[in-house]
Amino acid sequence: MAASLAELPLSGITVVSLEQAVAAPFATRQLADLGARVIKVERPGGGDFARRYDTTVHGESSYFVWLNRSKESLTLDLKSERGRQVLEQLLAQADVFVQNLAPGATARMGFGTEALTERFPSLIPCSISGYGSSGPWANRKAYDLLVQCQTGLVSLTGSPDEPARVGISIADIAAGMYAYSGILTALFTRATTGAARAVEVSLFEALAEWMSQPAYYTRFGGTQPPRVGTQHATIAPYGAYTCADGKDVLFSIQNEREWAALCEGFLEAPGLIDDPRFATGSARVTCREELNAIIAERFAECDSAEVMKVLDETGIANAGVNNIEDFLAHPVLAGRERWRDVRIPGGTAVPALLPPVDLAGSAPHMDAVPAAGEHTDRILAELGHSTADIAALRADHVL
Repeated sequence: MAASLAELPLSGITVVSLEQAVAAPFATRQLADLGARVIKVERPGGGDFARRYDTTVHGESSYFVWLNRSKESLTLDLKSERGRQVLEQLLAQADVFVQNLAPGATARMGFGTEALTERFPSLIPCSISGYGSSGPWANRKAYDLLVQCQTGLVSLTGSPDEPARVGISIADIAAGMYAYSGILTALFTRATTGAARAVEVSLFEALAEWMSQPAYYTRFGGTQPPRVGTQHATIAPYGAYTCADGKDVLFSIQNEREWAALCEGFLEAPGLIDDPRFATGSARVTCREELNAIIAERFAECDSAEVMKVLDETGIANAGVNNIEDFLAHPVLAGRERWRDVRIPGGTAVPALLPPVDLAGSAPHMDAVPAAGEHTDRILAELGHSTADIAALRADHVL
């Protein structure tokens, strides 16, 4: 059963966000999941451009539906003085301000971190940028795939013959996660010390953190991990192999006990256990091609169900290589009741996944995805604007 907003951990916290695309909306949606009131400030005449990335969810963007449930949408022309005055009113009552606009855009409007800290000492400003607010690339635009390239992630992903992007917006997601945890830390610090600390996250540095293992491997090993498709770059055997029915099954060997179990229980070749080519993890990586040939031959003798059954019985971790349809029908999601219906603009309900963190005694807030400007009149009325004021602002295209 859904909890009331008053029962949620961030009940009473107001977040104002000048957000677009993925990184900032992902951070603020997670705050909304915990009960924060998130007021999303959008451009008049279309709103967040992520609304138009695609139209696959009953006419709405799959990105936007994923990232913007439980928010209120207010349209404001922040190029106008009156629009900026409304934003000033909002921030005077807010706890958190999140923005991921182009470099320098909020500062030029008078809403940079230093200016906000002076005017609103209790406000927590959070800035999400491409490469940070200082340094040689501070003014450079950044999008997810550009950052995947700059951090070297693309050079690790794909087949030996061709690099590939990661299939989701991983730099944006990383930055959104760090912004979310940074805001929670800042809220805790404010609650315990009274000090409101600004939060800054960059896509590049967020993904750079996730690249630390291959960075260590390369710095101290002399070469970077090879690009090996669904194989693991530094552990063998650890990868996908094709079964007799054409389905790929991936399995992983993490230690010598599992290696011995694989040889005896699945490969039916106990003599391989102490074979010098394969007796240690490093040796198996060095002789990966020979090992893969042996494994592939065994896989080709069995269909995928049999392979997974024997690997399960042998105690070897394994998984079929699913497509998205398989994922949607996954028994874990169904068995753990992880789907909830969320309304989108127009009133249609679509299934959405529960947040991955379960907090005992509390159910997440999973309300509707807003239409652009849906809550404008109500929010302005709360700020003290009369019906005539709102009509005038709308007539002058401020809203």
